[in-house]
Amino acid sequence: MTKMRIFFTGGSGKAGKHVIPYLLDKGHRVMNVDLQPLDYPGVDNLKADITDSGQMFNAMSSYAGLDELEPGNGVPSFDAVVHFAAVPRILLQPDNETFRINTIGTYNVIEAAVKLGIKKIIIASSETTYGICFSDGQTNPTALPLEEDYDVDPMDSYGLSKVINEKTARSFQRRSGFDIYALRIGNVIEPHEYQELFPNYLKNPQLRRRNAFCYIDARDLGQIVDLCLQKNNLGFEIFNAGNDHNGAVITTKELAEQFFPGVPLTREMGEHEALFSNLKIREVLGFKESHHWRDYVKEA
Repeated sequence: MTKMRIFFTGGSGKAGKHVIPYLLDKGHRVMNVDLQPLDYPGVDNLKADITDSGQMFNAMSSYAGLDELEPGNGVPSFDAVVHFAAVPRILLQPDNETFRINTIGTYNVIEAAVKLGIKKIIIASSETTYGICFSDGQTNPTALPLEEDYDVDPMDSYGLSKVINEKTARSFQRRSGFDIYALRIGNVIEPHEYQELFPNYLKNPQLRRRNAFCYIDARDLGQIVDLCLQKNNLGFEIFNAGNDHNGAVITTKELAEQFFPGVPLTREMGEHEALFSNLKIREVLGFKESHHWRDYVKEA
């Protein structure tokens, strides 16, 4: 497996602080570019603002640590960019600020990477692009399972920003020919949250309708990012990043009938197969789930 020098934005956030340790364990060197440092052994930290284009160009062409001065060969190039930095949902900042930070920040990061010749770029998109999570009222999808060719149609500023970011990524891929992959990340679950959250989720499945009952273990997300780093020559691709099964006890068929009545199923599905489908990452990237909620929580 190729060891990479990785420029990682937003590594101090909920997802990034688990993905970076996974990448470090795989032997990669990771520089976390964030407004707050990540306190974890072996990670390099640099404070920078993704909405400032000059800072992104400067950070992406800088040393990761003082040790890189020693060879005397100049600044090494990054092999890959992983872009997770964002306002992580609505109602944390005004809608226009959420949209501005997420879209301009993503443009700046990808532009700098492409113009600096970094040929592997992974960006964090979101399950919210499917238009269920932050919709006004109860919205049904047009079809299930939710797969990457769906006509995404969010109402909210956060989901819309992620749709725009996917279009931005596609545009830069066309002009560069580089590999740019967008991960539609499901509801991120940290290890401690299984005991804290899932007992209530399993007893009250309606709480998970807005997420289409999806989840992604933060450590399995690390695996997905690493698989993307190792997978070359796909051009522009979108991948749902979710675990194999729904975060619910009842079957997939029962979930669909009870919570999405009348919504057609486009194919046969497994008994507990996720309505937020991860079939593509399993078939294209070779993803193999390591952390299932049943490993940590007794059924309700």
